[in-house]
Amino acid sequence: MIRNLHDRITASDPGLVRLRVGLSAVLGIVIAILALLPVHLPLTIMLVGAISAMTTAFTVNDTTPGAQAVTLGLAWVTGAATVTIASLGATLPPLNSVLIVVLIFFAVYAQRFGPRGIALGSVGFFLFFFAMFLQTHIKQVPEVLLALTVGIAANALVRFVILRRNADAELLRVRRAFRARLATVIRGCEAYLAVDGSDRTRKQLRTAYNRLHECVLLIEDSAPDVVGEEVAGRLRRRAIEVELAVQWLVITVQRTCSKDLAEETRDDLIARLARFRALMERDPRELPLISQTGEYSRMLVEGSRIDERAKPGDGVRRAIAELALADDRAQRAAEREATLDSPYDPDEAEEPTPAFAYDNRTRSAIQAVIGGGLAVLGGELVSHQRWYWAVLTVFVVFIGTSSSGATFVKGARRVGGTLIGIFGGMLLALLVGGNLPATLTLILVCVFGMVYTSRVSQVVMSFFITCMLGLLYSLLGTFSLEVLWIRVAETAVGATAGILAALVILPVRTRSVMLDDIGTVLDDLHEFLEKTEKLLSGEENVNIVELSRDIDRDVDTLRTTVEPLTHPVNLHSARRDYGWHVLTTAETIAFRARHVAARAEPGQLTGPVADRLKLFTGRLLANIDKIHEAVGEPGKTVHPLIRDDGTPVADRIDHAETRAVLSSLSHLDEGLIALGRAFGVEAKNP
Repeated sequence: MIRNLHDRITASDPGLVRLRVGLSAVLGIVIAILALLPVHLPLTIMLVGAISAMTTAFTVNDTTPGAQAVTLGLAWVTGAATVTIASLGATLPPLNSVLIVVLIFFAVYAQRFGPRGIALGSVGFFLFFFAMFLQTHIKQVPEVLLALTVGIAANALVRFVILRRNADAELLRVRRAFRARLATVIRGCEAYLAVDGSDRTRKQLRTAYNRLHECVLLIEDSAPDVVGEEVAGRLRRRAIEVELAVQWLVITVQRTCSKDLAEETRDDLIARLARFRALMERDPRELPLISQTGEYSRMLVEGSRIDERAKPGDGVRRAIAELALADDRAQRAAEREATLDSPYDPDEAEEPTPAFAYDNRTRSAIQAVIGGGLAVLGGELVSHQRWYWAVLTVFVVFIGTSSSGATFVKGARRVGGTLIGIFGGMLLALLVGGNLPATLTLILVCVFGMVYTSRVSQVVMSFFITCMLGLLYSLLGTFSLEVLWIRVAETAVGATAGILAALVILPVRTRSVMLDDIGTVLDDLHEFLEKTEKLLSGEENVNIVELSRDIDRDVDTLRTTVEPLTHPVNLHSARRDYGWHVLTTAETIAFRARHVAARAEPGQLTGPVADRLKLFTGRLLANIDKIHEAVGEPGKTVHPLIRDDGTPVADRIDHAETRAVLSSLSHLDEGLIALGRAFGVEAKNP
């Protein structure tokens, strides 16, 4: 039980990245407060230092320390400007309501400039907001700037010295999380077999696999910093092999449960999965490897004996053997002394983002301005003193959203978390009863919880924010139940204003964004198939692993986009089913692309087979173009897709890896037919 709990904790935060950021926020606040104590500044000014340390901790996310240092410097400039303007606006109360609406435009628009733009926009807006919350005045600006400087310096100290990122240790922790998530998937397979399949266990398996996939991407992102680009290329390939083997195990388990299984066969399969899970090393540094155990050898021998006339359960037994083999290869590839088994092509430099353009970010900024204006008006009706809470909600719901549906879901989560947090904040404020050490301790706990959960759950994050605000009001001596209920009302007003602006002002429907994302998937799939054909025929030696990962990331974006369709808040079951169908089909295509990338080698096909492969991929590329046409112009009549003529490309091929590649290409063909059907493009035989 303790081991399972350890697995869950490790798997929930791969690399302990969120833990490090949460601790950075807390330590930054503590250091800033301790540094400002000797100056004897008012409490409200000291809180500016604490807030700046907290905000920069979770918004500055550049990839390199040098870039982070530059962003921190720019954050000081941005923060100094916004707190000064907010303090100046306090002298003319109507002015701040205008300034905050203008600021929300620039803060949301800044998202187009990547991590740095998001960080500077967020820092500027949050410091302006808290300057209003703390009611700073123009005479206090020098002290506010001092607190701001100390807060950002405290975060820099924590970020670059105390909790400096250790790439080696982070990769090791991510690998540990990978082991834990792999164990979770296997445990899910055991549960699925035990109950002969159910909606609950099927959902658990899907969630476990998606989290494993996330961990594989984290390994790929972390590996180049530790083992270099060359060895990272090998590690990518091996990680894909493990992911493929896991997904095949899940599929095989589900297919096996669809048949009538004898009780003794079911028990045997569950026992085999449990034994394999017990053999997995939680710490990748521990020896021996799984391959050095007798049980591993028996798995491979039993898996190799399974032929076409397999007995019930043999598919699962073989899938376990393939997973054990892939897992062993991945562990060995992660060692520093591993050598590259395929060339690595570095990613091409990205095109610079234009400073001025009309796109989704610009549209979101315009919507945010309208929503902010409505929030000011509605917030004033609720409270003349705390209307800015409504504007804060508008800003939060527009950060990171790309459609009206996404804004609606985020707004609903924000209100739900705030409503739950109202009771937590009330309870905590009553419990501390003015006890300063207890209040400060609980505030730090809430800060950690807010930062730690910000990337996981909007509801939980909103809960911690509301609890923290209740404690802050208690610390400032202004706590009351009326204030907390005003907080809920203002949040509801802000969410309503944001959703209304998203639905009415230049609305972008979820389906429109989904079509754009599908178009991106098709573009990258087109390039992937072109390069795959050249690689297999020996015309060109390219790294299609990277291209397959581009498709993976496209599908991850699609998954986020279609969430408003698949979320329970959507009451239209037909739309939910459609969203799940599109997403599942795209995931299947990405899975087959990964399968091809993991096994394809230069020049695997020559002669007549290569010619047939060229015809086969040519048909796939033509089908992709037809689906792209249907996606780009909904409602347009598109020529039907052409099905396979039934001539196997893999005739007289004995090499198992090559047959596996061609088989995956055939399944990818089936996925394209299914995707075309989702957008009204039928298929016909040649």
